[in-house]
Amino acid sequence: MNRFIRFIEGNIQGKKVFWLFSLTTLVYVFMLMVTIPKTMAFANGMKLLDMMPLGYDFNYVNDLFSSLGVQGRNTYLTIQIPVDMVYPFLFGLTYSLLLGFFLNKIHQLKRPLIYLCALPVIAGLADYLENFGVIVLLNTYPDLTAIEVHLTMIFSMLKSATSAVYFTVLIMVLLWFGIQSLFKAKKD
Repeated sequence: MNRFIRFIEGNIQGKKVFWLFSLTTLVYVFMLMVTIPKTMAFANGMKLLDMMPLGYDFNYVNDLFSSLGVQGRNTYLTIQIPVDMVYPFLFGLTYSLLLGFFLNKIHQLKRPLIYLCALPVIAGLADYLENFGVIVLLNTYPDLTAIEVHLTMIFSMLKSATSAVYFTVLIMVLLWFGIQSLFKAKKD
């Protein structure tokens, strides 16, 4: 954990965080505007597994993969998943540094708050595990097993829950930063 803390402390320069944030946002927008819609075009209105924060069950996965058809499952596997294998790394790195940047601005980049910078890394790891699960499911369909679906769903829910906690923390830190900035401006 000390190595992680040193990494955060050594990489929270404004320009670095800005460029990483920009790159991460571009990849995310590309997924939202290109790869996800391209995959969902085959889904007959059903959501992809990555987009179901409250989970899914065996029947849903079967119905989704059936709706996607061969071409849709192939699009999911060869277009959406490859981009989504880049995004978790960028998410974990960027959002850890972004939180570290703002914690530093409010003079709180210290224990225990610095540990909150690990939340995006945990979400990114869960996203990778979810992606590997989806790959397994796509490659084994129609011979899915309930345990494969359940494990993949757990990783989907872990990713979503960890991301939600992270963004709640980030909003709180940004509010703290805003309030501190207002008081500092009034003093000056």
